[in-house]
Parts: sequence; structure tokens; C-alpha cells
Amino acid sequence: MRISCSYIVSYNYSICTCSNNYSYNYRSNNSYSTATVAVHTMKHHRKEQQRQAMKDFTHFDDQGNARMVDVSAKQDTLRTAVAEGTVHVSPGTMELILSGGMKKGDVLTVAQVAGIMGAKRTPDLIPMCHPLLLSGVDLTVTADPEASSVRIRATVKCSGSTGVEMEALTAVSVAALTVYDMCKAVQRDITIGEIRLLHKSGGIHGDYSRES
Repeated sequence: MRISCSYIVSYNYSICTCSNNYSYNYRSNNSYSTATVAVHTMKHHRKEQQRQAMKDFTHFDDQGNARMVDVSAKQDTLRTAVAEGTVHVSPGTMELILSGGMKKGDVLTVAQVAGIMGAKRTPDLIPMCHPLLLSGVDLTVTADPEASSVRIRATVKCSGSTGVEMEALTAVSVAALTVYDMCKAVQRDITIGEIRLLHKSGGIHGDYSRES
């Protein structure tokens, strides 16, 4: 595909992009000529577009390098985030969880403690997360025998200049992985899924609630 555009020596300039290469026309001394722009010029233009798009991602600077966002100018507000996830097990595994038959111990209690620890260690796991002084982590791990699954929900709060969504999601993820670790001796095909943010509040971007 080739697209022709006009380039006038009097600095009126326009440019068009396409998938492989493109051409432009320019007028000099009342005559026109056509030149084919090399593919590397197109690649350069695409890089410029990508650089502009990166401005929407706060964890990249203007050169595309990763960075931790500077939040020093933000006001401290109450931040809350709620996340949940599910661990799907077999009926036999569920029976062992409920009866306390797992050799490693109480699956639900250990997973609960692990999830809370995970929330506190989030910046050690997610490179660009800020270390936060969390004011509360409420994590529930509930067995659902009818669905043969373990449901995990984490609510994380802090008063600070950045949100706690990643802390809530990390808490759920670590708790779910702990359920797997506690049960893997009797079942290898345990499935972890539906880890998602349900709600967040606080900050300049306002509140968010996931639609059911």
C-alpha cells in the first residue's frame, strides 16, 4: 500500500503513515517530483508514536525507561482496595481441607496469614510499587464445598499518597498460592483463577467498583 502526501517548500508539511513505506510529493520551481521514503523512516515515525503513547503510562519516562512514579506532590488520603480470587479443587481435596487432613496443617488459616504477609511485602515483589505503611489488611479464606473451591477476599487500607490495589491483589495471589502449596501433595491440577480488583477508593482518580 502506498499513500501520497503533499510537501511544499514553503514549510507546509504533512505526513501519512502506512504498513510498509510511503511517499510524498514536494513542489519546487513550480514542478513536482516524488520520492520514496525508506522503511527506517517509517520505523522512526512509529517510535515517535509509541513515545507519545507511553506518556499515558506513568511507570515510563519520556525515553521509555521504567521508573517509580514520584508521588511527593500528592496529598495523603484514605485509600481502600478490595480484591478477590478463587482456588478450584477436587471434591476429595475439599474434604481433606475441611477435615484438617492435610499433612501440612490447617490450609485456610495458613493461607490467611500468608495473604496478610504478602500484602505487606508487595513492594518486594512488584518492582515499581511504593513501600506503604498499611493501616489494615482484612483477608478471608472461605471453603465452598458445593462449588469445591476456596474463595479469597482481601481488603487493604492505608492513609497515603498512592493506592493499595496492588497490595490487595498480591494478598489474594499469595493466599491462593499457599492453598496450592498446602494441597499439592494430594492434587496437582488445582486451578487458581478469577483474581481481580473489586473496588478501590481514594486518590485523584476517584472511586472504582467492578460491575458484576
